[in-house]
Order: sequence, then C-alpha cells, then structure tokens
Amino acid sequence: VPVFSCFVFYAVLLVIKMYTIAVITGQVRLRKKAFANPEDALRHGGLQFHREDPYVERCRRAHLNDLENILPFLFLGAVYSLTGPSLTVARFHFVVFFLARVLHSLAYLLALQAPTRSLAYTAAQVPCVSMAVQILMSVAAYA
Repeated sequence: VPVFSCFVFYAVLLVIKMYTIAVITGQVRLRKKAFANPEDALRHGGLQFHREDPYVERCRRAHLNDLENILPFLFLGAVYSLTGPSLTVARFHFVVFFLARVLHSLAYLLALQAPTRSLAYTAAQVPCVSMAVQILMSVAAYA
C-alpha cells in the first residue's frame, strides 16, 4: 500500500498538471482570439477569429504531449506498484518522471532554449522504461 499510495500522489499531481495545461490553452485562445471552431469564433467576435495562433498551437502541443506520455506512465506506475518494489526506488521513479514532465511543460510553454525540452522528455522516459522492464521481468514466468 505505501508504494501504491506514493504512486497515486504523483499520478494525481500529473493529472492536475494536465488540467492546468488545458486551462492555459483555453485562456490563451481567449486572449489571442484564436478559436478552433466557428461557433466559438462567432460567440467571441466573428468568423475572422476562427483561426490558428502559434502560441495557442504551442499550448495544444504541450497538452497533447502530456496525453501521449502521462497516460502510459499512469498504467506503468500502477502496475509497477503491484510488483513489490521498494518504496525508495519506486518514489525515485515517480519523482523523476513528475519533475521531468513539469520541466517539459515549462520548456514548451515558455519556449526555453533547446535542448531543454528534449532532455526533459528523455529524463521522463528513463523511469518509464525501467518500470516496463521490471514489470516484464516480474510477469515473464507467467507468459
């Protein structure tokens, strides 16, 4: 239970971070008056605002990247928690992933100098690969 509880703590923080990026995207859309749907543009001034904006698109990409990376972590972390890892090792995996994803989002939203975003992405993949390998090793005998 302690490892799973630790996982849940970081998983919930990551979901909150994803929601935050979604809200930021919406707020930027409103501020930039760049709406993806004509009905939204009409509600906010006219069809001329049914358009793309580079910063709105940057926010959208940050959110999509979260979906592509955090969702697999949620599965891997939950299953990994069931394999009986030590709390210290498991916490290290969860913290590294969490901090790397926060840095990745900041690098995306603030357009930080390359290769900040790539390094954050790579750092987040390391614990995921580690957990995946450990999961496979723990269940291989049953395959």
